[in-house]
Amino acid sequence: MIVLSSSGTVAIAFGPPVRFNYTDRQSGWREGCPVRADALRNRESVLAAAGRLFDAAADPDQVSMDDIAAAAGVGKGTLFRRFGDRIGLIRALYEQRGLLLRDALAVSPTRPATEQAVELLRAMLRFKLDNRVLTLALESAGSGSPYRNEAYDHWHALLAGLVAQARGPQTADYLAHALLAAVRSDLVEHLRDWPEARWHAGLNALVSSVLGDDGQTGFPADPPR
Repeated sequence: MIVLSSSGTVAIAFGPPVRFNYTDRQSGWREGCPVRADALRNRESVLAAAGRLFDAAADPDQVSMDDIAAAAGVGKGTLFRRFGDRIGLIRALYEQRGLLLRDALAVSPTRPATEQAVELLRAMLRFKLDNRVLTLALESAGSGSPYRNEAYDHWHALLAGLVAQARGPQTADYLAHALLAAVRSDLVEHLRDWPEARWHAGLNALVSSVLGDDGQTGFPADPPR
C-alpha cells in the first residue's frame, strides 16, 4: 500500500500496483494509472537527490541532469522518462516543497485582507530565500516560466480573492499578478542582501497601496532578531 501525505512524504508497503491519484504533467505519472512501489521510491530518491544538489549550488546551471542521475543512482534516461525534461524535474521538486507552504497558509474571510496578503507575500519571500537556486532555476528557464506552474496559479487565486475582498473584483486578477511580481525569484536574487525588515517594510507599503488601509490593519510583527 502507498500513502501520500499533504507534505509530499510517501509511505510504502510492498504489494501489488495501486492507483495513485497524482498528476505530474511532465512525466509518466498520470492520475488513475497503476504505480509500483519501486517506481515511487525511485521518484522520491530522484527528487531528494535533486533537492540536495540545488540546495548546495550557487547557480542553477551548476546542476545538470547528469549530476542528478549520478546522485540518485539511476540512469539519465530514467529522469527523462519520469519527468520529461530538466524543467519538468525542477517543477516537480518545486511543487513538492511548495505543498508545505500551501498547507501552512489559508485565507480566512474573518481577517483583514491587507493583513493576510502581507502574510502570504512574506511567506513566499521566505520560501524563495530558503530555496533560492531552485526557484531561480524554475522561474528563469525558458519554458519554465513562473506563470506556468500549479503553485503560481494557487497563490494568484488566493491573492486575487483578497484583492477582490478589499476593493472589488474589477481589477483583482491583474493586481494579484502585480503583487506576485514583488517576490519573483529574479528580484529576490537581486535584493538578497537586504535585511528582512527592509523587505517587510516594502511589502507592507505595496500591499497597503494596492488593497488600501483604513488605519486599523495590524501588519504581522517582524520576528525578534
